[in-house]
Amino acid sequence: MLYTPPTTTDLADLKQELQYTGKQLAELFGLAGDHQWRKYTGGNTPRPMSPQMLFFAAARLELDEKAINRVLKRMREIGAVIDLDAEADEPVSDRD
Repeated sequence: MLYTPPTTTDLADLKQELQYTGKQLAELFGLAGDHQWRKYTGGNTPRPMSPQMLFFAAARLELDEKAINRVLKRMREIGAVIDLDAEADEPVSDRD
């Protein structure tokens, strides 16, 4: 797979296009908070966006709720614990 991550300018353009705050973008990309989002958009050496993170955000922007729920259901069937509405710092419930 060939992948070149979006530049910090690309991510700033997305933020402007969506008119999202840093916190909203962090949630979209599955990050812990806007402080994590800034690691991808600023500093001397911004962190490159992984294809998985970009895919997750793009899917959430493009797929309808039914399709997203189908994917989340499959993730849970595989063994994941996932709750998109939970705060990132909430403890994961014990599965055993």
